[in-house]
Amino acid sequence: MLHHAISALTNILRPDLDLSKSRLETLCMIVIGMVSARSVNLGHLACERPGSALTSSTYRRLQRFFQHVHLDEDWSLPLLVRLLGLNKSWLLALDRTNWQIGKTEVNFLVLAVVTRRFRVPLVWSLIEGRGCSDTDMRIALMERYLANFPATTIRLLLADREFVGAGWMEFLSKNNIPFAIRVRENLRITTEDGHDLTLRARLRLARRGRAFRARLGTREDAAASNTPLLNVAAKPLKGEWLIVVTNVAPRTALETYRKRWAIECLFGDAKTRGLNLEDTRLTDPRKLALLMSLVALALAWAGRAAADLLGKRAPPRKSYGHYARSWFRTGFDHIRSRLRSDPLDAIASWQRINPEARKPCGVV
Repeated sequence: MLHHAISALTNILRPDLDLSKSRLETLCMIVIGMVSARSVNLGHLACERPGSALTSSTYRRLQRFFQHVHLDEDWSLPLLVRLLGLNKSWLLALDRTNWQIGKTEVNFLVLAVVTRRFRVPLVWSLIEGRGCSDTDMRIALMERYLANFPATTIRLLLADREFVGAGWMEFLSKNNIPFAIRVRENLRITTEDGHDLTLRARLRLARRGRAFRARLGTREDAAASNTPLLNVAAKPLKGEWLIVVTNVAPRTALETYRKRWAIECLFGDAKTRGLNLEDTRLTDPRKLALLMSLVALALAWAGRAAADLLGKRAPPRKSYGHYARSWFRTGFDHIRSRLRSDPLDAIASWQRINPEARKPCGVV
């Protein structure tokens, strides 16, 4: 059954990828195998290959794929956008995910698209060690995005407290990128009327409102670096404040910021709830980046399959309001089931990439 799915997907992707027939088949075998096996581990994927080939031979074939295939940094981005059917503008979320392989730290900085149905990584980079990203890394990631799409495609960029910095926000403002970034209560700001204090101290002045304008940093820092004047919006949570700085309307930023959690759900889909990304034994940065591209395609496939399956409906909800199964798991489980019973139906969603693709010879 999987042989039919691999052949059909190879036929669909052939116009878009400059790979030999063998390499392209291997790529499709990996994407389909990681969904079928719920793992990115090459040993597990080797067991998913249909036919009479020895598992050890398939394992070596997979190793050679990661060893010898060199694709452009953002080769999967056009495929992802067409598969998801993205148009006009969308939300972006920025975050990190990291884990250890032995003593090696794997640390991805990920920029993901977030919609009602989809949460899929678009561009990413690897950070050396286990630390946070710096301003230069974030700017480089956004420049890669802007090299493929205009800033008008970004409805709002969402990021957590790790992703602050006057230089970073100045870059976003200069490039007309709308953003809502959470900040800590002890961050020093300079208010529009020139007062230099922490956000916590400013919010104690409740009578002066919870939405105001300010620059990041002390009065001297703000004057020296010419940091932009931003909107600050806050609301109380249990024992703390949710504070976001933004260059859009404060109310819009606060209401939309809650969707940032979708990227945390995305990491769960890529890991324990779906593809078990942490199962990989790859440690070379280039190979890890290639693997993330394949994982992104599998995640987009699951989301697209759920959207095609449900149409305008939403997944059923439990009594307390949450989905019984997420969009991802709805599509993911559907694909895994159909791969075993009707493989051509399982890969039907990929026709969005190349609607003119025809079935390969011998596939019925």
